[in-house]
Amino acid sequence: MNKLQTDILEKGFKVTPQRLAILKYLKENRVHPTAEKIYSEITKEYPAISLTTVYKTLASFVEVGMVKELDIDPHKMRFDICTEDHNHFHCRVCDNVYDVDCDGSTITGDLHSSTKIEGHKVDTVDIHLKGVCRYCEAVSS
Repeated sequence: MNKLQTDILEKGFKVTPQRLAILKYLKENRVHPTAEKIYSEITKEYPAISLTTVYKTLASFVEVGMVKELDIDPHKMRFDICTEDHNHFHCRVCDNVYDVDCDGSTITGDLHSSTKIEGHKVDTVDIHLKGVCRYCEAVSS
């Protein structure tokens, strides 16, 4: 049994080809795809899969903490296989979303160490950087 199958079973799901394909796609494509992008790629191998199945599977994965929803794109929800706290960069040219390795506390101050900010209890801090990625910048230079 491979790691993807184990991950699915440990969360209480039945292992299906569709669930495996969605999880595999997320692990191999770290640009934080939309459900529609996942669907368009998976139908090449599983033409009978429906967009509804992709949405329901992603919602189930999010619910149990296997996948994280990102609202970095105002037009569509993105999905991230890495559920640990980290920051993202959204390229306005290619529309990809990348993980960025920067210390968020340098941008926000150390919000996580504060118990309250203006009386509000801080649980999470999400930093969404937007601009032109290094790949698109290189092409335009």
